[in-house]
Amino acid sequence: ELSAVSVSKQWSIMHHLWLMLLPFLGLVSVAPAEKGLEFPRYDGKDRVLDINDRNYRKAMNKYSMLCLLYHEPIPDSKELQKKHQMTEMVLELVAQVLEEKDIGFGMVDAKKDAKVAKKLGKRGIIPALLDQIELLLNIYNLHDPVEVLDNALELKAFNRMDEEIRLVGFFKNQESEHFEAFKEAAEQFQPYIKFFATFEKTVAKQLTLKMNEVDFYEPFMEEPVTIPEKPHSEEELVAFITKHRRPTLRKLRAEDMFETWEDDIEGIHIVAFAEEEDPDGFEFLEILKEVARDNTHLPDLSIVWIDPDDFSLLIPYWEKTFKVDLFRPQIGVVNVTDADSVWMAMDDEEDLPTAQELEDWIEDVLSGKVNTEDDDEEDDDDDDDDDDDDDDDDDEDDDDDDDDDDDDDDDSDEDEDDDDDDDDDDDDE
Repeated sequence: ELSAVSVSKQWSIMHHLWLMLLPFLGLVSVAPAEKGLEFPRYDGKDRVLDINDRNYRKAMNKYSMLCLLYHEPIPDSKELQKKHQMTEMVLELVAQVLEEKDIGFGMVDAKKDAKVAKKLGKRGIIPALLDQIELLLNIYNLHDPVEVLDNALELKAFNRMDEEIRLVGFFKNQESEHFEAFKEAAEQFQPYIKFFATFEKTVAKQLTLKMNEVDFYEPFMEEPVTIPEKPHSEEELVAFITKHRRPTLRKLRAEDMFETWEDDIEGIHIVAFAEEEDPDGFEFLEILKEVARDNTHLPDLSIVWIDPDDFSLLIPYWEKTFKVDLFRPQIGVVNVTDADSVWMAMDDEEDLPTAQELEDWIEDVLSGKVNTEDDDEEDDDDDDDDDDDDDDDDDEDDDDDDDDDDDDDDDSDEDEDDDDDDDDDDDDE
C-alpha cells in the first residue's frame, strides 16, 4: 500500500502497487527534441529511504510530500526477494523523476516498523495523485510467469487481448517437463510477453491445440502461428520468440515503452497516432490492421501505434516535436536519434487514406523514397544558397573596392600633374 505524507497533513492510498514512470512525465521536463524521443532512465543514485521510527520525522521535514510504500517483511524466497527488489527499483525511478518537485519516497516494513506504520496510518486520499496512481495499478503483476486458463470465461478474456504478444500451450499437468520448459522460457520475457497454459482438454479444443503444442499470437493478427516440431525445449522456445517478437503492428504501452522504442529498424520507427475511442481514429486503426495483416511477411515492416489518450501528458511534447495535430490520425517516419520526422500528407480532413494508399506510402518508406534525411538535405541546400549569396556580396564588395582604388589612383595622378606644373612655373620665375 502506498501512502503520501504532506508537511501539514498525512494521507494514504490503499493498494498493492507496482509503480511505473510514465504518468509522472507531465510533471517534469522531457528530453529535448535534438536528442531524439528519449525517456528518463535510472541514474544509479539511491533516493528511496528506508523509513523507521528514528528517521521518519527528518524525512517528513525534508520533502513537501513524502510517499511511503508499506510492504511485508522481506521473504526468504529468492523469487519473492527478486520481486521486492524490482519494486524498489521502479520506485527509485519514480523518485528520481519527482526529486525536483520536492517529492520524496520511502519504504516501510509493516511488521518491523509497525510503530511508524501506526503513526502514519490511513487518514485519507490525495485527490491529485489518485488518478495518477490508478494508472499505475496492475501494470505489473505478482503472479506466476504463466497464467492458467481453466474455463470458457478465462478463455474469452484471453481472446480479447489482441493488442499483446501472447503464447499459449496445452500440457498434461503442472508437473510435465514440457510445461516446466515453457515456464522457464516465460521467465525470460517477463513482463513484456504474456504466457498462458491450459491443462483442460475442452479449453485446448477451443484453442485447436494438441498436447504439448504452443501457439504464438502476434498482435492484431487473426490467426496464431503454431511453433513447429513439438514438444519444445526452453532453448527452442526462447529462440523462436526472439526471432518473431517484433510485431508488424504493435501498441506503445507504458509497461514496455522503453523496450519498444529501442527496438527500431535501422534507426527509424514508422509511428501511427490514432485515438481508438475517436471514430476517425478507430477507422484509421482498422485500416492499419488490414495493411499489417496483408504485409506481415515483410521482415522490415514494424508499425508502432500510439493512442494519445494513453499518454495525455506527452501530447504537447509530441505535437511540438513532430509538428502534427494529434487529435487527428497521423502516420509518419521518426528518426529515433534526433526525432526528425516525415508525415504522410492527409490534406483532406473528410477522407482517410485507403488501405492501398497507406500501403503505397509504406512501400515508399521501406524503399527509402520517404525518409527523415530529406529535410536535412533541404536545410543544407538553404545553407548553400546563403553561402552563395554571401559570395556574391563579397564579389560586389571587391568590385566596389577596385573602383574606389581606381578613383584614388586617378586622383593621385592628377595631383602629381598639378605639382609638376607648379614646379615648372617656379622655375620660369
